Amino acid sequence: MSSWLLVPALALIAGVVALTPLGSQVLNRGVVFIDLAVAQAAAAAVIWVHFVFDLDAAILDQLAASAGAVGASLAIARVARHWSTQREALIGLIYVAAACMALLGASRHPHGREKLFQLLAADVLWVDATSAGILLLSALCLWLLARTPWFSRDGVFYAAFAVVVSVAVPMLGLFLVFASLIAPALWIERGIKPWIAMAMASMVCLLGLWGSWMLDTPSGPTVVLMLAAMGVGALFHR
Repeated sequence: MSSWLLVPALALIAGVVALTPLGSQVLNRGVVFIDLAVAQAAAAAVIWVHFVFDLDAAILDQLAASAGAVGASLAIARVARHWSTQREALIGLIYVAAACMALLGASRHPHGREKLFQLLAADVLWVDATSAGILLLSALCLWLLARTPWFSRDGVFYAAFAVVVSVAVPMLGLFLVFASLIAPALWIERGIKPWIAMAMASMVCLLGLWGSWMLDTPSGPTVVLMLAAMGVGALFHR
């Protein structure tokens, strides 16, 4: 693998490490759609800041993603607390509403569709070292938090989820964030130790990155397909 792929590889591994403990919590809580809803809200916020308000800067994109993710997380926390029976349906509506906000924002600019595609299925090959380092730092902080009893509390979990997703989405894209969240968590649910599931997911990500390089295909969707196959494989593990 070319040395040029070292930074994208680090970003993928950092994403897996950061999202795996969150994925286990998501499955345990029965709020699988939370990632799609929060990530889509982050993407919608970036679209509106970037194009509708005509502000173009990486730091503004990150602040917008954080604001959108936190807002969606607060809404989902309230839904989970007060309407637990209908929570998945309501979280789905939050996702649809955020997706439509992103589409409306993208429609207001000639390059809006390209930006929206990037936020959905980012090309990981263009991740810079600073962004990958920030995601890795977020992953380390999250794992320290996950070892405390506070992590299971709703307020702490939803806040941590919003922060990590807001960092990961602009870099990896919504689809890759969702796949990294769910695929290793499905193996953990089957009894595989978390560190083994993370190692498996990391290797799958690297294989997908290498495959996209060799086949000249978009890296984000290629890696997502590999992770999806890995997640389905958990169903056959006994």
